[in-house]
Amino acid sequence: MLKKNLYFYSFLALSLPVFGQFESGVSIPNKEKAIVADETDPAVKFAKTITAEDLKKHLTIIASPAYEGRETGQPGNVKAATYIAKQFDAYLLDQAPGINDFRQPVDFTFSSWDDTDIYVNGARFRHLWDYLAFPTKNGDLPLLESKEVLFVGFGIDSPNYTDYKGKDKDFKGKIIVINKGEPMKADSTYWISGTRETSEWSSMEKKLMTAKAKGVSLVLIIEDDIKKAIGENRNQLMGPTVQLGDHTKDVIAYPNHAYISTTIAKELFGKEDEKIIKERESIKNKGKFKPVKLKSHFQINLKKKVNGIKSQNVIGVIPGKSKPDEVVIVSAHFDHLGKKGDQIFHGADDNGSGTSTIMELAQAFAEARGGGFRSERTVVFMLVTGEEKGLLGSEYYVNNPLYPLANTVADVNVDMVGRQDDKYKDNPDYIYVIGSDRLSTDLHKINESVNQKYCQLTLDYTYNSESDPNRYYYRSDHYNFAEKGIPAIFYFNGVHADYHQPTDTADKINYEKMAKVGRLIFHTIWELANRPERIVVDVKPMK
Repeated sequence: MLKKNLYFYSFLALSLPVFGQFESGVSIPNKEKAIVADETDPAVKFAKTITAEDLKKHLTIIASPAYEGRETGQPGNVKAATYIAKQFDAYLLDQAPGINDFRQPVDFTFSSWDDTDIYVNGARFRHLWDYLAFPTKNGDLPLLESKEVLFVGFGIDSPNYTDYKGKDKDFKGKIIVINKGEPMKADSTYWISGTRETSEWSSMEKKLMTAKAKGVSLVLIIEDDIKKAIGENRNQLMGPTVQLGDHTKDVIAYPNHAYISTTIAKELFGKEDEKIIKERESIKNKGKFKPVKLKSHFQINLKKKVNGIKSQNVIGVIPGKSKPDEVVIVSAHFDHLGKKGDQIFHGADDNGSGTSTIMELAQAFAEARGGGFRSERTVVFMLVTGEEKGLLGSEYYVNNPLYPLANTVADVNVDMVGRQDDKYKDNPDYIYVIGSDRLSTDLHKINESVNQKYCQLTLDYTYNSESDPNRYYYRSDHYNFAEKGIPAIFYFNGVHADYHQPTDTADKINYEKMAKVGRLIFHTIWELANRPERIVVDVKPMK
């Protein structure tokens, strides 16, 4: 599962419309209504082929040291994809249209700072301590040095207010310092809009593009709370920043820029502090500003490293019998965090457990087909890459689908199903269910019904709540399907002390629990794939 990141989720949380109150309690089945041993029901027969022994066989292989944590773009990830594809081939699954060897190629670009420093008047300032720069938004700049920097107010150039007093040639090739936000009058209205509402000039993108048009070589943006900004982006920038697609030859749209602390700004201002204060007063009282020359010796190094990486989603198919154009997708991510120095992050629960479960589900449906019980709808078993990099493998699929999204009935997503959290440390027979009622009440009812009938697990909807601070609904691959309006259900065992640690190893997995959860998932897929009518999207956004 993708680790929580404030920068990342500030976008995701706004992507879907707001829905009404969703299920957030706990559903405990009535034990007297179970029919777990009815061998005349083919669903029972083939669900029983999902066993703890088979799950353990798969998981101990893909979470072993030989797979080196399965990080996207690394040899262990390719090795895992090869293992999964071999299983799909052994199960006699069909290929999805347009791909070979069960693999959908996915290109990534990894960008990082190979070396970066700022020096002001000989004092060194460090990245992710004193300043912040995003490699995907900056070009390679091995060294830029100047003995003069311009303070250009808010970096605005509008018809009724400008910080760029002078001619464009005065700014060409210069390093400038700007403030975030917009200038205000003494009465707390904004100079540009004339009201208490901000204008388009609050956009940093607009300021940067204006600086580019002026020929500015570098923009330094004063960040008043640099600790907060760094804290929200540290995880993203500690390693390479990952983008979908090949961006190795991209021309960056913006001028080079960095967010700097007030400490760096004060060092740059030096003896011009009083002059800058005077210009700020002029802005407030007159709406006028004149750039201030700062006689400081400034150096910056933004040496960038960009690598194109090839990875793959692994996809196998059981074509439908009577409704082959209608598709049920069963997803899990097979990537994890890889190695950090000599430590391997094995990712047994996250998400070797989901990966192994998908392979067992694929085998169960393949055996059903071989036994004369091919599903009415097409079932697509999809192991995606790049989840830990930002749900990128599933994002690639929904933007490059092998089956029309309009024909995709649902996504059934499995991410961490082999352990117990503290809440259920004495009861392994549970699973958290997330998203089942977000778009379709049919999907929610199906999962409840088959659990009551066949599996008798406690279904906990705590993390399905709109107010869940963990934001789990946005943190696994089902979300990319839900964002496209496709009903999605996500099975999850909760977190534990070994989450995203090297200690998430195969010996700590509860394989009997995994098998029980796998059978529940089987029954849900079986119903989705065989019921007479496809489930409907019937949950309306709140107005």
